[in-house]
Amino acid sequence: MLQADIRTQSTNPAKLAGLFKKQFELCKVKPGETIAIVSDLGTRREYIEASFAAAEELGADIYEMCVNAIPTWTSVGVETVGKCKGTLEALMQCDMVLIFHVPLFSSWLKKVMDNGVRIQMIIDAPDDLYALQSPPGLKEALLHAHKLYENTKQVRVTSKAGTDFTYERGEYPVMSQYGFADEPGHFDHWGAGFLHTFPNEGSANGTLYIQPGDIVILPYSRYIQDEIIVEVRDGHIVSIEGGLDATLMREWLEDGKDFPEDRDPFAISHLGWGLNPQARWDSIALYGDSPERNRAATRAFPGNFLFSTGPNTQGGGTRKTRGHYDLPMRGCTIELDGNRIIEDGKVLDPKMIVPRERR
Repeated sequence: MLQADIRTQSTNPAKLAGLFKKQFELCKVKPGETIAIVSDLGTRREYIEASFAAAEELGADIYEMCVNAIPTWTSVGVETVGKCKGTLEALMQCDMVLIFHVPLFSSWLKKVMDNGVRIQMIIDAPDDLYALQSPPGLKEALLHAHKLYENTKQVRVTSKAGTDFTYERGEYPVMSQYGFADEPGHFDHWGAGFLHTFPNEGSANGTLYIQPGDIVILPYSRYIQDEIIVEVRDGHIVSIEGGLDATLMREWLEDGKDFPEDRDPFAISHLGWGLNPQARWDSIALYGDSPERNRAATRAFPGNFLFSTGPNTQGGGTRKTRGHYDLPMRGCTIELDGNRIIEDGKVLDPKMIVPRERR
């Protein structure tokens, strides 16, 4: 009789409350603060219970708002809050929101953040919450990288495989995620450790040679199996050539069109790199391709170049397309105004290097 391949969770469920308490302390939760949970029909109940226990330990008030939906990792910009009267207003009065699905590219998120509310997204499996929890020095490394990126005018990305891709920046803000939401109006993803921005409109040009071992983390959660050659002209992808992986990419973006001439799915979206030493490139090989095991790890591993397509409303733009593709690439060299900070996927800037903790 064949048995299913069941990967046993290694984190003791009884330790979740303590893990959440540590996370809340990183988020600077104080006695008397109000925390709102935004859950959905698929949220792990043990996460809600751990949140309640951690908040009580720290003297914070907490409640749950469960939305009538199950937002998926492949659907971005879903407006889960604001349709029911009073929900948006309630969240704007909180000190921190814990959200258990992806709120990025939704209009309500920006309004709540603009009101100074901290947003902590929690969407990964228990083992990853433990393994990827922000190590000492990660915030400082990200803030250093943030400042460099913020002062950069032109970025060039190359690789031995042939990638030669440039873009200009300055129209949109730099956004950093170091794993915890500790500042007013800051959004973060527990387990993350990367930064990104959106290129100036029409400025992205060049060719990307996406190689086997690079990762499609959205929508497919899989390693690239065969080379994809992507041509970018004036901010939009104009051709995608290759085998199966190229076909998957091309047809996913085509499916995101709202009308035949719609080019938004093929626009270049957020671009950046990862720095979390706890994150592993080989997480899919180790733990399987379940998105819950790979949402943070595959975006945040040090030295990856995170390439993406589609929406840009998170940065203040107007594209709301469903044609979003997240593709962390290995082995790239990144130069900021000619200053090489990453070479062949290895971080060079010592202020961006964070020691890895064995957990």
